[in-house]
Amino acid sequence: MGEQHTYRVIVRGTWDGLTEAARERLLAEAGDHGMTSMRFTEEGSLSYEPAPLKHFSMRFVVVSDAADGEEMAGAIAEDRAETLLRGLGYGFGELKSTVTDLDTMKINRKPASRR
Repeated sequence: MGEQHTYRVIVRGTWDGLTEAARERLLAEAGDHGMTSMRFTEEGSLSYEPAPLKHFSMRFVVVSDAADGEEMAGAIAEDRAETLLRGLGYGFGELKSTVTDLDTMKINRKPASRR
């Protein structure tokens, strides 16, 4: 097993083929999935706007081999998103992900004299 990196992945998608029951549930739970619910977790956190009920995003933390890179982290997060959404009975279209490798991210620190 190689070096592990921690990735933050945002998976974005569009609702597609929602049943009437799924649509009603999403609208009823929209208050729990707004801006304040956005957190990066292993399980994923779902956020969306109820009007219009069109797009959603999910945030994941993925830990995987650094050698596999960001592409693999994105694929893992998209797989988790698909599994979760299907399990909830929600229809969706193509997923796209944006990946940030927390282990290679540069942090611009202010010099001590400017604090």
